[in-house]
Amino acid sequence: MRNKLRIGIEVQRLFRKKKHGMEVVALEIIKQLQQLDTYNEYIIYVREDVDKCIVETSNFKIRELRAKSYFTWEQISLPAAVRRDKLDFLHSTCNTSALWLSVPLMLTLHDIIYLEKTDFKGTAYQNFGNIYRRLIVPRIVKMSRIIVTVSNFEREAILKKLNLADGDVKVIYNAVSPKFTMAFEPEQIAEFRQCYSLPSSFILFLGNTAPKKNTVNVIKAYVEYRRRSPDGLPLVILDFDKNLVFELLEEMNAMDLQEAFLFPGYIPSEEMPQLYNSSTLFLYPSLRESFGLPILEAMACGVPVITSNTSSMPEVAADAALFVDPFDHLNITDQIDYILSQPELMTEMKAKGVKRAAKFTWKSSAEQLLEVYQELIK
Repeated sequence: MRNKLRIGIEVQRLFRKKKHGMEVVALEIIKQLQQLDTYNEYIIYVREDVDKCIVETSNFKIRELRAKSYFTWEQISLPAAVRRDKLDFLHSTCNTSALWLSVPLMLTLHDIIYLEKTDFKGTAYQNFGNIYRRLIVPRIVKMSRIIVTVSNFEREAILKKLNLADGDVKVIYNAVSPKFTMAFEPEQIAEFRQCYSLPSSFILFLGNTAPKKNTVNVIKAYVEYRRRSPDGLPLVILDFDKNLVFELLEEMNAMDLQEAFLFPGYIPSEEMPQLYNSSTLFLYPSLRESFGLPILEAMACGVPVITSNTSSMPEVAADAALFVDPFDHLNITDQIDYILSQPELMTEMKAKGVKRAAKFTWKSSAEQLLEVYQELIK
């Protein structure tokens, strides 16, 4: 029998209430590892926060570390805890890690967008994070025994940008939580819509101030759609400052359409399946993605998807979505018009999407990760 491994998994912001994509991925992987591996010992390193979304088991222990900032947690608190816990290796799951570690490092590098562009145009918080990653990631990559990323597109980008050898970077796809395949009764969907004041039919867009999410072009495309179809569907923008939208509408001389934009605010992750199931069409025309998890989430819920013909999105969506040039807002409008006017195409895209999403499971992702763990200590 092989010796037990003592494995550390770092997910600093796992316990925060509003999780981003990287924390969602780590959470799903950890839940699967808890079911698949009852032999090795795991220590999960997180920052103290409110959402205790995982529980300890006999071989999975949680270390909640205190710190005043992201930087001090990662560069001071984390390496001190790793040193005390005498790990075989540490797996950092969210692009960065401590610069000084007493054990070997494995890194999940979701993307390198911040290394490709220097003209950061997001919020101050987003810009600081991008600058931090720009400084840290090249050094962390050199320290890492193995790097894992989430798509073949991103793997090629990492290899080229950081001048790495083919064997240095492996791909483990993200996947879809089973909660997105749940069937809901019509009464449940109606109750959800009533709770968030949503209509019976609408177009869904996950708004974000990050420039790569392409919010400006989506709004321009939607305005053009409503100019062509005055009685068209409303647009639901999730967790986004409506004042920013109204400022753009004013610039476009389109304030007459402000009531067509609906802003339900933050919707907890456990309610996202109801949101997708309530929608008629999902827009995801990002400028750049390393994977694009919401594409699969919407597909799993049987919602037709319009996404971009750039970066990883064609790799993830395959033939189960309609593609647009994300830089051309009129192309986005054309595809919205096209699919909403074709009921048979809507039905076909729903079926293709469900089939495509079923190919991506967190169990498979966790099994592949366990194989990489074994390779790391050979």
